[in-house]
Amino acid sequence: MTYLCVPIFVTELPTARRDIAAAATAGADLIELRIDKLRDPGVLGLVLQENILPAVVTCRSKSEGGFSESDDNQRMAELISAIYGGARLVDLELSTIQRMNQIPADIQSRFILSFHDFTAKPGDLAGIIEEMNRRPAQVNKIVWRAANILDSLDALKLLIRTKRPTVALCMGDGGLISRVLARKFGAFLTFGSLSNETATAPGQVTIAEMKSLYRWDDIGPSTKVYGVAAHPVGHSMSPAIHNAAFTAVGYDGVYLPMLVEPDYPSFKAFMDGFIAFEELNFSGLSVTIPHKENALRYLRENSGDIEKLAARIGAVNTIAITRTGGSVSLQGKNTDYAAILDSIIAEMKIDRKNLADLRVAIIGAGGTARAAVAALAHYGATVILTNRTHERAQALADEFDAGRGKISAVSLDDLLRADFNVLINTTSIGMHPNISDSPIGDRRPPFSSRTVVFDTIYNPIKTRLLTQAEGTGARTISGVEMFVRQAAAQFETWTGKPAPQYVMRRVISERLGLPLHSR
Repeated sequence: MTYLCVPIFVTELPTARRDIAAAATAGADLIELRIDKLRDPGVLGLVLQENILPAVVTCRSKSEGGFSESDDNQRMAELISAIYGGARLVDLELSTIQRMNQIPADIQSRFILSFHDFTAKPGDLAGIIEEMNRRPAQVNKIVWRAANILDSLDALKLLIRTKRPTVALCMGDGGLISRVLARKFGAFLTFGSLSNETATAPGQVTIAEMKSLYRWDDIGPSTKVYGVAAHPVGHSMSPAIHNAAFTAVGYDGVYLPMLVEPDYPSFKAFMDGFIAFEELNFSGLSVTIPHKENALRYLRENSGDIEKLAARIGAVNTIAITRTGGSVSLQGKNTDYAAILDSIIAEMKIDRKNLADLRVAIIGAGGTARAAVAALAHYGATVILTNRTHERAQALADEFDAGRGKISAVSLDDLLRADFNVLINTTSIGMHPNISDSPIGDRRPPFSSRTVVFDTIYNPIKTRLLTQAEGTGARTISGVEMFVRQAAAQFETWTGKPAPQYVMRRVISERLGLPLHSR
């Protein structure tokens, strides 16, 4: 069993009681009582007597990132007192043991031997572990600040090779997977704070996120690992959507945010490391800014099976990883283009073959516009493009027109005077927090009840552009449709199961604080 432990700074009795009760309500298995800020030792005795949850007591020295100014002998005495007062375990640093050169018999079988590096992974990691194993302790705990996400793999690998119960965690943005996947690899414990404000280490996840967002109770040795590679990644709603979908269909998977530096060497090192770690069971990846082109390059260099239209678009947003015997196969897709097309045909109640009859206006010339143009050109639609930088729009039109004269680049004013059935905004104009902006500005909307206006922005769900369109009687499609459809296609690629799209829409609505509107 891997304990989910909530750290609590003990300063006074009422707040300690409140926080312990909150930890128990949230589903904690264990609490860590941090007493390095405590001034009245009698408070700890009262807390331990009540014994709501089993407790680890820690008095962290300043040299190891804590607040205690007591010398080693004073801190040792406080920890021995905690053992006699009812603590399950106490936490004592390796450096303290080395300085004292002795471990009192009172705690030899009741302590966690810990090591922390708040700057980087220790250069002699193997030597530190060997030194810890020579000391009589119940649990080894080693924590360091991750330089990147690959450091988390090193922490998880330690759990496989351990000789005694072990905690191996990474601090910082690159350390999240070491915290969530601790259960998969049988760590002694991992931490979940009561709130972001009460976290006791950089990058510590809240217990609510561990239990709900990251499916803590469902993670086991066979759980498949998925994620989204991005930089930045903290804003992504994909973990909430995919994990809720896994729960809805009873699929043994967990989906995690994976912060990967923007350059191709970093993406390559990430993919190589994650795929090579067989015990991780890394099975699929969503790819977003800035890695869609990096993903395509990686698949080409590693003999991946790349969807033809994804190659034509020049970007991959979905990778499926399959293991057969000792071999690994990679499949790359772009689910954005299908989500765009399917959102349109669902609203217009047509088939893809009918796209050839449409005239589509597109604002923007970035990655989403590229996916839309490639897909619409593939099905024979007439496309009119505009972009703030006309040269980019013209280059995109030239690339996909193939001399047919069906794709052209024009100014925004000329586009809005043109005859079109569908308008798609692929820019970020109108995205939160700039919700008063519109890609057509204050111009009079040239829409009618026969027009479909599609904004690929999903936050807010109803952008100013969509409000302008509704005012003319036009039909509208929000970015939620595209987001859900592309995520659903990813889910089905990975799991082979129908995606619970209603659940995905509900999660987005909840996270945006909006009511759910079913289609």
